[in-house]
Amino acid sequence: MSVKQNTLKGEFSLRGKGLHSGKEVCVTFKPASENTGYRIMRTDLEGNPVVPALAEYVQFVDRASCLEKDGVKIFTMEHAMAALYGCGVDNCLIEIDGEEFPILDGSAKFYVEAIEKTGLVEQACERRYFHVKEKMEYVCEETHTKLTLLPDEDYSVNLVVAYDSPYLSMQYATYSFADTDFAKEIAPCRTFVFLREVEALFAHNLIKGGDLQNAIVIADRKTSPEEVSRLAKLFNCEHVEVKEGILNNVELCFDNEPARHKLLDVIGDLALCGRFIKGKVIAERPGHKANAAMVQKMYKAALAAEKDDAYPDDVDILGEPLMDINKIRSLLPHRPPFLLVDKIFKVTDNMVVGCKNVTMNEPHFVGHFPEEPVMPGVLIVEAMAQCGGILVLSGVPDPENYSTYFMKIDGIKFRKKVVPGDTLVFKLITLAPIRRGCVTMKGYAFVGGKLVCEGEFMAQVAKTKN
Repeated sequence: MSVKQNTLKGEFSLRGKGLHSGKEVCVTFKPASENTGYRIMRTDLEGNPVVPALAEYVQFVDRASCLEKDGVKIFTMEHAMAALYGCGVDNCLIEIDGEEFPILDGSAKFYVEAIEKTGLVEQACERRYFHVKEKMEYVCEETHTKLTLLPDEDYSVNLVVAYDSPYLSMQYATYSFADTDFAKEIAPCRTFVFLREVEALFAHNLIKGGDLQNAIVIADRKTSPEEVSRLAKLFNCEHVEVKEGILNNVELCFDNEPARHKLLDVIGDLALCGRFIKGKVIAERPGHKANAAMVQKMYKAALAAEKDDAYPDDVDILGEPLMDINKIRSLLPHRPPFLLVDKIFKVTDNMVVGCKNVTMNEPHFVGHFPEEPVMPGVLIVEAMAQCGGILVLSGVPDPENYSTYFMKIDGIKFRKKVVPGDTLVFKLITLAPIRRGCVTMKGYAFVGGKLVCEGEFMAQVAKTKN
């Protein structure tokens, strides 16, 4: 079942300070058109430059996620990205009057609450997916970090964190896009830091906006009165105390809240692949740098899979087709032995995917290389053209009253012979909108995922019945 894209019904704004900069910032989330994705506009800069929230603009920085395009930088957007993704928002324009998203309470809770209050509206286009087709992996021996991405029909994350700490040694967390209540189980989980790291982070000009209201500070060692006094000054608090391993005894949302927050970061960072994910993530001791390295690999793979000449691996040729032979017969005037399309799996505004099962009992094999049967190239081209005819007719309100006549065929290339037993998979994409009943298309034919034929077609739609 196809899933449509979503955007916000209206807009909302949130205000707060950046975790690392400490500067007050306002961020506004607005609806966006289909296939926009997440785009972030810096309204504080001349010209209001926009940085797409995509992996190609990811920069590797310490302790944060960062995007940069043409010198324009945006930091710490992972909680907002996770909130949009977890709530099923495909398209959103985000306006921000600073370089860093507000940390709020250190979680994605307020983003999610605002999204749910604003509501979503379904859009016309189908959701874009990145289908994981083979194992992908990122490993860092120095930090003992390992991210593994495996093929799956749903999106899930299995995560483990392990620290050299008696209070937080090892924790697990899991997430499923289909089954986990993101708003209740993941979004409220706050960022955390170890007490031993705090002074060093302040010294490196980081976490200037950090305080005891937007982070869990884990104290896994004894602290002297002098250190407690210094910490109180750093956090602008009159009184600081350590109870049960946590500074000021913050009450945890979950026993494994730190692991769930790391999972939140993974969701937000991997959302920068620009598509909803169908795959299984296994994250061992993840961090922003590891997440960034993995999402860059994912983004490159997604772009390669979306190239016009890429095999349409988002369709299951063994599954239930969109159109069977009877439906195809109702659209096309051809009949056996010259009906050369068996199934149609996908039809969009500009693309069709279908197939033909090549069998030994077809009449042309009697005389065409009878000792070593090879499917005639002209029939492969004709089969592609018939698929293209279905694409054209799918945009006509009464297709039974029209036929598609091909006017020109260009640039035909045969790359591999096709023999009995093969299944030809066709993908045709329109090169321009239909004008005056004419349309141009690029066609590709595959066997076993390998390109065997390609070419360009020009066709005209003509009414055949009154």
